[in-house]
Amino acid sequence: MPAASQIRVMVVDDQASMRAMIRRALQDFGFKDVRDKPTATEALPAIKTDRVHLVISDYNMPEMDGLAFLEAVRKDDVLAKTVFIMLTGSSDREVVQKAAALGVNNYLVKPFAPAALKEKIERVFGALT
Repeated sequence: MPAASQIRVMVVDDQASMRAMIRRALQDFGFKDVRDKPTATEALPAIKTDRVHLVISDYNMPEMDGLAFLEAVRKDDVLAKTVFIMLTGSSDREVVQKAAALGVNNYLVKPFAPAALKEKIERVFGALT
């Protein structure tokens, strides 16, 4: 069970307020290394050059949506095992099924409480000590 302070995180969402809310919640959970980008096209090269353990990405973004981002991460030999949690504004079954088929580790429907985010992270990493 890793300590939250040891997990490097990339938050990707085109809404600055959502990135800020997630960053604040992660810091409250004990995460120290939290980066963020407004688009997947900016986040992908950033995580290739400076790896992270966890990506928290919105689904609905301009340029490259969350599914295309997830697919790019899973197809990259170096990044393939990175934990990926998808955020979506709707519980559209098709999006959830596609994300599952691409290997998403978990997903969360917006809006959500910080406790729900923590629970989704802990389902993958175990208790955040």
